[in-house]
Amino acid sequence: MTYLRRTEERGSADFGWLQSRHSFSFGQYYDPNHMGFSDLRVINQDVVAPGAGFGTHPHENMEILTYVLEGALKHVDSMGNERTLSAGEFQRMTAGTGVTHSEMNASQTDPVHFLQIWVEPNENGLAPSYEELSLGDVPQGVTLIAAPEAREGQLSIHQDTRIFAGKMDAAQSATLEVDAGRRIWVQGISGGVVVNGQQVRPGDGLALEGVDTVSITVQEDAQFLVFDLR
Repeated sequence: MTYLRRTEERGSADFGWLQSRHSFSFGQYYDPNHMGFSDLRVINQDVVAPGAGFGTHPHENMEILTYVLEGALKHVDSMGNERTLSAGEFQRMTAGTGVTHSEMNASQTDPVHFLQIWVEPNENGLAPSYEELSLGDVPQGVTLIAAPEAREGQLSIHQDTRIFAGKMDAAQSATLEVDAGRRIWVQGISGGVVVNGQQVRPGDGLALEGVDTVSITVQEDAQFLVFDLR
């Protein structure tokens, strides 16, 4: 099975201070045909106006990942973390038994653009925790950045999910092997790639099931994420 979710087909929200696009049902956007993909529950592409943001609010029993694409995002949480993430930085927060946090644009003059990603955990009631990773340290190619058996600086994630970051120049190509029964979601961020014969543009999401390889060819300098899901 191959399914391409075009960027313009996503849900949207406009609150003035926030412009958001939703790959899956979220908040006021509900589509019973797009409730998530395997354990991948949320991919929101958010742009927050200068000086604005999400005030302190609670979460529980979710793996919450944030990837800053442009600008700077200030994160403060009830675990005592106070960090400003810049473009190219990725964070993972396990909400577990419960946390509160805020995410605010750290700039008074420039917007901040980021992806918010939620993955359902493999169990509830986990102890809250926090990590971050700079993708500026990740080499060209397709690199594993998050896994349940994280090592060598990868983010840990409490689910049978692996996340790969793609950073590739035009005309480059890569192939990922896929274990039997796994499901793949490719999220386009910038540039253009062809994945298993399908063109994936910024904001597009490509779902793949029943494949044994993911073949990626870059048409123009590109960034993307690949989720390997159960």
